[in-house]
Amino acid sequence: MNALDLPERRLAALGTHLSARGYRIDFLGTRLKVSNVHDSECCAQRLSDTVTCRARQDDGGRWWYFTSWGEPIAPADRVTDAAVSIQGYLPLPKR
Repeated sequence: MNALDLPERRLAALGTHLSARGYRIDFLGTRLKVSNVHDSECCAQRLSDTVTCRARQDDGGRWWYFTSWGEPIAPADRVTDAAVSIQGYLPLPKR
């Protein structure tokens, strides 16, 4: 795997995982827009976020997912952890 395509592959994996949970996913090159398509049914303050994947310098340069405001979400090899974190701040309505 080429280091240059790692962020895109990790974002694609996260996007697939979140899509299966009911989120709308839009790939924007090296960014992943995650949207709550059920916003009219939900009281969430945030309706979407644009997630990036980049090296985290304070973790030895390991790849991490980050929110659009620069907060680390989870290491990029922890897709389920990242999805759970995103679901925590961008909740879908209970089915």
